[in-house]
Formats: sequence, structure tokens, C-alpha cells
Amino acid sequence: MLNGLWLGFFLVAAVSALAQWLVGGNAGIFAAMVESIFAMAKLSVEVMVLLFGTLTLWLGFLKIAEKAGIVEWLAKVLGPLFARLMPEVPPGHPALGLITMNFAANGLGLDNAATPIGLKAMRALQELNPSSTTASNAQILFLVLNASSLTLLPVTIFMYRAQQGAADPTMVFLPILLATSVSTLVGLLSVAVMQRLRLWDPVVLAYLIPGALLLGGFMAFLGTLSAAALASLSSILGNLTLFGVIMLFLVTGALKRVKVYEAFVEGAKEGFDVAKGLLPYLVAMLVAVGVLRASGALELALGGIRHAVTWLGLDTRFVEGLPTALVKPFSGSAARAMLIETMQAHGVDSFPALVAATIQGSTETTFYVLAVYFGAVGIQRVRHAVGCALLAELSGVIAAIFVCYWFFA
Repeated sequence: MLNGLWLGFFLVAAVSALAQWLVGGNAGIFAAMVESIFAMAKLSVEVMVLLFGTLTLWLGFLKIAEKAGIVEWLAKVLGPLFARLMPEVPPGHPALGLITMNFAANGLGLDNAATPIGLKAMRALQELNPSSTTASNAQILFLVLNASSLTLLPVTIFMYRAQQGAADPTMVFLPILLATSVSTLVGLLSVAVMQRLRLWDPVVLAYLIPGALLLGGFMAFLGTLSAAALASLSSILGNLTLFGVIMLFLVTGALKRVKVYEAFVEGAKEGFDVAKGLLPYLVAMLVAVGVLRASGALELALGGIRHAVTWLGLDTRFVEGLPTALVKPFSGSAARAMLIETMQAHGVDSFPALVAATIQGSTETTFYVLAVYFGAVGIQRVRHAVGCALLAELSGVIAAIFVCYWFFA
């Protein structure tokens, strides 16, 4: 899938460049494409340096949380909910702890770190699966919730914005939180409908109703604020939450007599191992996206969408942020490259860049997750997983656009 996508970027760019040269008389198009190749290769290294630090930092803190028992505590707190949503998983099964850790890593926006944990969780669920080739209900629910992007603290998005010179990298905290809440809720409801889960069970309602009331009340409060106040509140809450999570891990670890420094270093080493393998993929995708943009093909595609949006009488500013949404279901690295390229082309705090950042934080690489997670355990019949995951993905994109108009327009 990624081979075809990557090669397709170059083939489309080549056709577009030839058309601009032969039809439009633009002989400088090839020079612009070659210049873009080297510029994007350089940018990849610059982004990678900060990505090394971010993954190393947060996997270090996550290891402290694990050793302090925070992850185990979360598994116990969520145990009654999992028992209703995944009735085929026995209480106390190792899969529940791994699922909790995966959700924790996703919640911190550490998608690259969440993947290896998620693969372990999927293998643990496969041990309970009576079929070797057909996805179980528990596996489908786990995958769809992953595909809905459970991002509560998108530190990697903050990192990309900081690397591109944003005055306030955390400004997109609240928009991402609201948009990802929509995608996750839609993902859960769609699976519940297909699997006939009893969401009206008293235990399930005890988890969902307080969360829904809290989110609804919070959105009602946000509705009373001006755009400037919304942006300011998002910044304050983003920074406060970020530092609060760090202190929670450290203080809890110290109280549990965890050697926090040693635990941090142990986790940081894992983060380094995860990060060091990402540079080739980042270079590959950023270069392909850069060539696509320089050839004029991307602008031509966006022009068609812009024309359709204008025909509908709608505002077109969000269109420039859509490249991230178009490739996100197929490749996280391609979407990451599109996000960075949008920031470079329009400015890190421009409306298109804010839309792209919110989409990046509230959606997931649906087809990649399906291929990797199910492929790792030999699942061939995925049943309703694709439909539910894509519905969650689409709802996340739409919610991200609406929320950005609410906050930033």
C-alpha cells in the first residue's frame, strides 16, 4: 500500500510537470522540483532531531508511570467497562493492561510508541480468538478505537509546531481534544451498533454519562467565549495539562519509591530505539510530498475541491489544510509530511496549518493500522472493522474543520 502511494506521488508529479512544461511553457518546473527534493531532505533531518527528543522524553515519563502503577491502576479502573465492551476477555487478562498502555501512549500523542504496544495487545487478544483468520469482536473494538485517534495530549503536534516556529505550539490543544472526542464517540457507537453492545448497561452508562455531561458542559462554556479567549484558554490548558501530567508521573513514582531517574532513562532508551528507525520514512515521504507540491499537482487537486466548495457557497480557507486528511488513512508519515509542508507553505499559525494540525491530531492511519495490527496476527476477514474505522475517520475530519472555524476563524 505504501509502495503504491509513494510511487504514485512521483508519477503524478512527473505527469503534472510535463504538462506544465509542454502545455504551459514553464521550463523552470523541473528545477523547482529538484530544489524541493534537497530542501525536504534537509527539513527531514531538522524535524527528526526534535522528534528524537520528544519520543525519548515521553517514553521515559511513560515508563515511570508504568513502574509507579499508574497504568495498572487505569486498567483496574477501566476493568468494569472493558468487561462490558469486551465480554470475551477474562478479567485480569494481560491484554487489558496492554490495551490500557496503548491507549495511554495514544492519549499522549505518541503514535510511534503506541504501535509496538498495540501489536502486543492484538497478539494477546488473538490468544482468546477462536478463529485464526477472522477478527474477534474485541479485536475490532480495539482497532476501531485506535483508528478513532484517542489523542488527549498531542505532544508530537506541539513539537512539529514548535519546530516550525509557532509562537504558541499548544494553541491547538482544545480543538484537537474536541475533534478527537467526536471521532472516538462515533467509532464506539458504530461498533456498538454492529456488535449489539449494551451501551445502556448501568456500568457502561456510569462511565459514559459523566464524560458526556462534562464534555457537553465544557462545550457550552466554550460557546460563551470569543475567538481570542478560546485561543488563550486552549494555550493555558494545553501547557497546564502537559506539565501536570509530568508532575503526576514524577510525584506518584516518588511516593511509590520508584527510582524515577533510572526508570526515565530505561524508558528513554526505548524511545531512542523507536525514533532512530523513523528518519528514512520521514525523508521518503517529505521528499515525495515536496515534489508533488512543486510540480503543481497538489494545487491542481486542491483547486478542484476549492471550486466545488465555492459552488456550494461555502468558505474555502479550510481546503488548503485537506492534503493531510486525504493521505492520513493510508500513511502517518505521509500525513506528517503534508502537515509540515502546509506549515512551510502557508505559515505555522495560518488557518490552513491550524486545520491540518487539528486533523492530524484527531484522525488515524486507518488502512495502515488495519494492515499492521491484523496482519501481525494473521487476520484475513476483518468483518465490520473497515467501515466503522472509516466512519470514525471521516467524523474526525469534519469535526476538526468545524472546530477550527469556531476557534480560529
